[in-house]
Amino acid sequence: MITDRSIDQAYSDLKATCDGRREDYFGLLYLEREYRVPRERAINHIAFGGNDYGDDGFHFDEEKRNLYIFQFKYSTSYAQFKGSLQRLIEVGMERIFTAPNRDDTKNQILLQLRACLLENRALIDQIYFRFVFTGNPDEAERSQVLDSLRESLEDKKFLIDQFFTGREVQMVVDFRSSSGRVGVLRTPRHDTTFTLPLSDLVVVKGAEGQKMHICFVRLADLHQIHTAMESRFFDRNIRYGLGESEAVNRAISRALKATIIDRKEDPSEFAFNHNGITLYAERVEQLGNGTCRLTSPRLLKGAQTVTTVASFRRINKDNPKLAEGQEAYEAIRVLCKVITDADQEFVTRVTINNNRQNPVEPWNLHANDRIQLELQDKFRDDVGIYYERQENAFDQLSTEDLEEYGIREDAKAIQMLKLTQTFLLTDGQISRLSNMRSIFEEEKIYEQVFRQARLKADSRLIVLCYKAERKLRKLSEESLERGQAKYWFISRARQLHWALLCQGLLNSKNLELERIPVRFEHSRHGERNCGILAG
Repeated sequence: MITDRSIDQAYSDLKATCDGRREDYFGLLYLEREYRVPRERAINHIAFGGNDYGDDGFHFDEEKRNLYIFQFKYSTSYAQFKGSLQRLIEVGMERIFTAPNRDDTKNQILLQLRACLLENRALIDQIYFRFVFTGNPDEAERSQVLDSLRESLEDKKFLIDQFFTGREVQMVVDFRSSSGRVGVLRTPRHDTTFTLPLSDLVVVKGAEGQKMHICFVRLADLHQIHTAMESRFFDRNIRYGLGESEAVNRAISRALKATIIDRKEDPSEFAFNHNGITLYAERVEQLGNGTCRLTSPRLLKGAQTVTTVASFRRINKDNPKLAEGQEAYEAIRVLCKVITDADQEFVTRVTINNNRQNPVEPWNLHANDRIQLELQDKFRDDVGIYYERQENAFDQLSTEDLEEYGIREDAKAIQMLKLTQTFLLTDGQISRLSNMRSIFEEEKIYEQVFRQARLKADSRLIVLCYKAERKLRKLSEESLERGQAKYWFISRARQLHWALLCQGLLNSKNLELERIPVRFEHSRHGERNCGILAG
């Protein structure tokens, strides 16, 4: 077992030659213990002193034909992996597999790893990206932030395919405890690349190398991607489908029925009446004959179209006219923009701007911000409650999904807008509640309300203040019973009443916080006062 004492000893023995931080020696001891790598060899396979690209070490098992690329954290908190994963996604994968010479200050671990890849190119069958820490890997598997970053890392699989041209090499991402405990092993995905006809393709280049591929895509192909990827297709979008009650969705359903079932409209008319969709893809390859290969596509705009098509086909699955109209269905095309070679900030901006023409509230546009993902993890880890950052996401979850995510079955979701109101009230910013749009439209105000310090607050107190609003009506009625003339104004001061109730609760010496259900494993708590919600 790796202990503080063994790490201290290794650090004392080797710091003169290897330098680095004390925590770097956790990885060294792990290679020695887990893979029986001799110390003199393991030293060359560990990054000492930082300057890494999200890779702290590696090991090639010639017998198993596995290459392991490690990130080590001598910590029980899975949150420590977030920055490392981001570096690996943004620059690490490219440096390792395609462009190692772009960095003039290449560290030794990158040179060693690249040499191992070149020397064993024909022998490697699987590449494991293994994230090792001292905590519970099941918690890491349930993290929304890590899941999002893991998806982005898996989307970089095409770089591995480029390096191992001509043969399939599997990619596996997993989390492990140094004690030997293993998280849920997720089957490597094979549905990230799609070949489909894209007609009238035009490519427009952006100022910083971004590309926009403008074309027409078949509705049937979009449905195929959605069926294969399921909810992952919406990862970069601001919300899920809004349901059949929305006017836009009803109009799309009517058009599909008129074209496929009733055969009253020509399939070509659909594109004239449709606003078009926007995708992001890691790569677009033109294969000739009017076909292209999309790698890891994600929907930025068009959720209503995609979900309505799925609903339409499900409702009409037993209708013989659906099969009879298959040719018309496959002839329906929509205008499509595919964005590539763009960073996350640029993609987020494109998503927001492409959705402005639809009735989208400004808080919806922040659904995929890092702080919102962090809050989703926080409420799940601390109190087992789902944070609905994406509109209508909670309604899409089954009982099995909730159990898998670690969400209490009896708990209702926390909604982004109401949580924002809770933060404003406890910050004493009651006047801002009169213009909620400005909170999400003005960057400085948004960053102040959703500052990183919120993640340090006691989640039980946040939920307590959030749910206090439900008791306002009853408390107002009780106040009026005590004096109609004295408390006549209380029904007109709901927000002030809510703020005062929160203040009273947080300052109460009789508040039995221990009776509130909680699962604190990663949070740090502050003092119990109104400021705690601000961190």
